[in-house]
Amino acid sequence: MLRPRRIAMHFTSLAVNDPSGLSFGNAPRPVELPNGTVIGRDSVVPELNFTLPPMEVNAATRAEVVGQYHQIVTGALERCRALHQTDVVFELETLLEMTLDPSLGTEIVATMRSLCDDAEAKEGIRATIRLTPNDTRDFDRPVRMRTSRHLDAMLELFERGARAGGNLLSIESTGGKELHDDALMYCNVRQMVFALAVLGVRDMRFLWDHIVRIAERTGTLAGGDTACGFANTAMVLAENRYIPRVVAAVDRIASIGRSLVAFEAGATGPDKDCGYEGPFIKAIAGVPISMEGKTAACAHFSQVGNIAAACCDMWSNESVANQKLLSGMAPTAYLEQLVYDTRLMNGAIASNDRATLQRLFVDSDSALDPQAFILAPVNVIPIAAAYVGGSDAVDGTVAAIETALTLMRSAIADGTLHIDDREAEWIDRIEDELATIPRTEDAFVEAMLPEIDGGAVTLSEYGL
Repeated sequence: MLRPRRIAMHFTSLAVNDPSGLSFGNAPRPVELPNGTVIGRDSVVPELNFTLPPMEVNAATRAEVVGQYHQIVTGALERCRALHQTDVVFELETLLEMTLDPSLGTEIVATMRSLCDDAEAKEGIRATIRLTPNDTRDFDRPVRMRTSRHLDAMLELFERGARAGGNLLSIESTGGKELHDDALMYCNVRQMVFALAVLGVRDMRFLWDHIVRIAERTGTLAGGDTACGFANTAMVLAENRYIPRVVAAVDRIASIGRSLVAFEAGATGPDKDCGYEGPFIKAIAGVPISMEGKTAACAHFSQVGNIAAACCDMWSNESVANQKLLSGMAPTAYLEQLVYDTRLMNGAIASNDRATLQRLFVDSDSALDPQAFILAPVNVIPIAAAYVGGSDAVDGTVAAIETALTLMRSAIADGTLHIDDREAEWIDRIEDELATIPRTEDAFVEAMLPEIDGGAVTLSEYGL
C-alpha cells in the first residue's frame, strides 16, 4: 500500500488581508534587484518578453540566433532612452535548443548582459535580465521529472546563465502535465486537482530546491514559477470554446498551490508574468509579481486584459517574435506599449489616484468572464484565505475552488457576473466532483491509483 509522506502547508496566513492592500506597484515584501531597481515599492516596471522569428536553431545558425537577441535588446534599450525609461527588465525564455545546449543559452545571456551594462554605464538605464530556461524534462517518454536525461543540462543553464548575467531565475515547470492535459480536455476536475495539487506541488518542491540553491551560489535571485502549461492552456482552450470558462477559472485556482511552492522553497520574486495566479501568490506570500494582460495578445487572446494589471508590480507582454512592423521591430514596439502602460500606473501612484485606476482595471473586465471575476482583489482575498486555511495543498486547493464557486454563484444571482446558463451549470457539476476528493494528500493518492494510467504517469518520479 502506497503511503506518501504528508507535507504540511508552509503559509498559514495571508500577507495581504484586505482587498484595498492588494494593488499595483506595492508589495509587502519588495525586492531590490542587483542594479538597485526596487520592485514592489510604489512603482511598476516594464518587463519585455521576446523570442526569435521563425527560423532554425542549430550549429549553422548559431551566430544569427545570437545576433537576433543582440538586435532585440539594442532596439529596446534605444527606445528606453528615447522614452526616458530608466528601469526595465528583459526576459529570456529559452527555446529547446538553447536549453539542451547550455553554451548557447549562456552565450545569449552574456550578449544581453554586455549590452545592458553598456547602457547603464553610458545612459543610466538599469536593465535586469530574467533567465527562464524551458522545462525540457517532459520531452522524455514516459515523462521523467527527477531522472530525466535532460535535467542536468537544464540546471547547468541556470547556473552558467546566472553567472553570465541572468539576474532573476524563473521557469514554467511542467510537473503533472502528462496527466493534466487529458484531464483538461475531458474537464475532469478531480484529475486536474491531482495533477496540480499533488504531482505539481511535489515536482515543484524537487525542482525549486535546486533553483534556490543555484541562486544562492551565484548571488542571483530566485524569481518564481508559473502554471503556464496548465492554467494558461485552459484559458486558451476556453477562449476557443473547447472547454467551459468556469472550468478554466477553476484550473487557475487549482494552480495556486504548485506556484506557491517556489516561495516556500525560498524564492523571493518577482514572480513570473504568465502566471495569472500571481495575485493569489502576492496575497499569500507578499512577494511582488509580474503580470501580463492586453499586451500579451501577440501570443494569446484572453478575457483579462485590464484586470491583470490590478495587482502587478511588473507589467509584461508575453513572447513577441522579432519581426518587422510598420513602426519598427515588434519587441521594440511592445517595449513602448509597456512603458506607456507603466507610466500611467506610476502616474496614478504619484498622484494618489491608484485606487481609481485599479477600480477601472477591475470593473472593465470582472463582470464579463469567470476568469476575470476571480482576479478582482475583492475575490482574490477570500479565495487565497481559503487556500492557506487548508491542512495541505489538496485540502487548500479544494477549499479555494469551493470558495470561488460560491462567489460566482452569488455574483450571478446579484447580476455582477454575466455568464450564460450553460456555463453556470458547471458550478454545480464541479461542486459535485469536488465532493469526491479526499481532503488529505495521502488519502487522495490512494483513491486515485485505480484512475491513473501507469504508462503515462510514473509516480516514483514524484516521490510516490
